[in-house]
Amino acid sequence: MAGKEFERLVSIMEKLRGENGCPWDRKQTLDSLVSYLLEETYEVVDAIKNKDYASLKEELGDLLLQVVFQAQIAKEKGLFDIEDVIKGINEKLIRRHPHVFGDKSFKDSDEVLLNWETMKKEEKKKTSILDGVPSHLPALLRAYELQERARRVGFDWEKTEEVMQKIEEEWREFKEAYSEGDRDKMEEELGDLLFAIVNLARFIGVNPEIALHSINEKFRRRFLYIENKAREKNRPLSSFTLEEMESWWEEAKRREVL
Repeated sequence: MAGKEFERLVSIMEKLRGENGCPWDRKQTLDSLVSYLLEETYEVVDAIKNKDYASLKEELGDLLLQVVFQAQIAKEKGLFDIEDVIKGINEKLIRRHPHVFGDKSFKDSDEVLLNWETMKKEEKKKTSILDGVPSHLPALLRAYELQERARRVGFDWEKTEEVMQKIEEEWREFKEAYSEGDRDKMEEELGDLLFAIVNLARFIGVNPEIALHSINEKFRRRFLYIENKAREKNRPLSSFTLEEMESWWEEAKRREVL
């Protein structure tokens, strides 16, 4: 059943991109769709974090559409098609899981990941285990992935407390740079501090990109509440004092808890 519906989706996309299809869909390119791909990915994340499974079903469909869309454009360019995409991932999954589809065995998930990265490095002729981390990832997520790759070969802290000490050290160094008024040094030290905080997030099992995304949404909700309060009083937000806005902020926080 799923196969038939998937074939229907591919057929719909072919028609949308066809001669008598949709002008907007026909206009899109691999590059123009990148922002939509990222947007749909984060909407999937939101649905998962909010445990909104009805939305998750819809958002996964939207994300799948982006995959089919990209594959259709690639097919038109003579690069590959959706069947090549599916065949490729099927073969990769079998090849990189020799403990399931072959006769290898690993003691835990860390060994599985290390074997995956080793095979990936060999397949793609990479010289470093870090080469597989895309440079265009958001900075927080890239820091997390770089640290995680290094961890898989044993380059990591041993205790969470050591990471916390590193954060305190980087914070002191940033304050020194700030007191000196050295902007370049402040930027460097702030980067070190953020990198150390990402390390802490990784140690406690939190993805910092997702954590910050969630906090951004929380800030947005609470700030919208402040704006609505200002509208109720028919005055521009800038006319209220910081203390008044902070009181509404606290009110928004209390409403979230109830």
